[in-house]
Amino acid sequence: MTMHRVKQSCKTSGDDVCSSFEKNDLIYGRNPVIEALESGHALEKVLVLNGGTGSISKIVALAKEADVRVEFVERKVLDRLSGGRNNQGVVAKAETFKYSTIKDILKLSEERNEDPFILLLDGIEDPHNLGAILRTAECAGVHGVVIPERRSASVNPTVIKVAAGAAEYMKVAKVTNMARTVDELKNAGVWIAGLDMGNCHLYRQNLTGPIAIVVGNEGKGISRLVKEKCDYIVSIPLKGNVTSLNASNAAGIAVYEVVRQRENT
Repeated sequence: MTMHRVKQSCKTSGDDVCSSFEKNDLIYGRNPVIEALESGHALEKVLVLNGGTGSISKIVALAKEADVRVEFVERKVLDRLSGGRNNQGVVAKAETFKYSTIKDILKLSEERNEDPFILLLDGIEDPHNLGAILRTAECAGVHGVVIPERRSASVNPTVIKVAAGAAEYMKVAKVTNMARTVDELKNAGVWIAGLDMGNCHLYRQNLTGPIAIVVGNEGKGISRLVKEKCDYIVSIPLKGNVTSLNASNAAGIAVYEVVRQRENT
């Protein structure tokens, strides 16, 4: 039988606590920490507000069940760790985010008996955009999100916070060469649709079957080589004076057009 423990300590100084934490290993906010605990994400320890109420008790119980150490600290310690962001009285130290592979993503689609549904993010640099995209992708049933190793946001605490728990369930692959990844997916029978300015509106293109949607950089769009390798380019019709959409909004529109078409076939 596995013995579960929860260590409660109110004597640890704020300086000692903060020195043991690395900023890039932090998850803050009640819902992201609950999602991390419920999904089995490896956590080293959880700091909760001394005297905190509400869902704090649930977090402590989940941590006890998962054999994760808990420390009760003052508000100033949590605020210092989260950089003044709204931590809701809880900060957790997590292991480094574990990335998946393209094979993992394709395997998941097979397990679900579904055509592959993938998002390729070609240089999304804003972690808030990446977090929002992960949240939308998870809600829409996307099998995986692919990001490049260079010139791209990684899955960090900000991304995890914005994703509001979705990062715990979404497979994210980090690749060295996006163009080669496009070739790999095409060889696996996946059609590649680049989201960019063009004459073919998103709603007129057949997006059923195995599909990967490419979303480009917030300012530069899709890189030239990746764009050339796309099977087709689709655009979102813009009716106002502004000539572009936020990357996460554009991704959301494209993703749910795929969902709509799949459900209507």
